[in-house]
Formats: sequence, structure tokens, C-alpha cells
Amino acid sequence: MKQIDEKDEWYAFNQETIDALLEDGSQADADYTIEHHFASTDFDALEKAAVDAFKAGFEVTDAEELELDDGGEVFCFDAIAERKLSRDPLDKDVDTLLVIADKHNVFYEGWGTYFMPRGEDIDDEGEFLED
Repeated sequence: MKQIDEKDEWYAFNQETIDALLEDGSQADADYTIEHHFASTDFDALEKAAVDAFKAGFEVTDAEELELDDGGEVFCFDAIAERKLSRDPLDKDVDTLLVIADKHNVFYEGWGTYFMPRGEDIDDEGEFLED
């Protein structure tokens, strides 16, 4: 049951994030660069997860080492895909990436993207208009 509950939480996150971006004025029909975040203290496990994410069709960034507030170290990478702000493809990506994370015992930490203003929010040089 854990995986079903976890999926439902990520699906809700997907919808909440989509809604927030659109309510803030981001383009509804744009292609977004979606960056799914992975982390682990085990570099080898993380590397294997990156290979599987690549095989699943994602662009994969090089692993980075980060120091935590408590002095510990963690390794992380992003699995990247171009997607519309639509639940179905995002839910499918989450399904795929949760399986990969579970298989390699690494953490899937969600996704992020960049705000893409609607045409009326950009000036002729491509700069954001200020309120």
C-alpha cells in the first residue's frame, strides 16, 4: 500500500503545481523543461538510477555532491524531460521514476520547472514586464 499512497501524494503534487503555475500566469500550452530530482548517500546506487532514467528516455545531469546542514554528504542528479503542464504525462513520469528510485533504493524528491510568462507579460526584447 505504501507505493499507492506515495503515488497519490505525487499525483496531488503534480496537480497543485500545475494549478499554481497557471494561476500565477504561466503559459498553459508551452513546452516546459521538467527537472525530476533524485538523491542518495550511495553514489553507486544513484549512478545506476541515472542509467535507468536515461534508458527510460530522460536526459540525465551529472551527479553532484552536496553538503547537508548537518555536515553529511548527499549525491544528486536531475532526470529531465520536455512536457506540457498536463497531469497524464507528469503522472506517467512519476510512475516510471518512482519504480527506478525504489529499485535502486534512492530518493525521488519531486520535480520543478521554470515559470513561462504569457505573451502579454513579456516586452519586445523578451524581458518580463513589471507590475
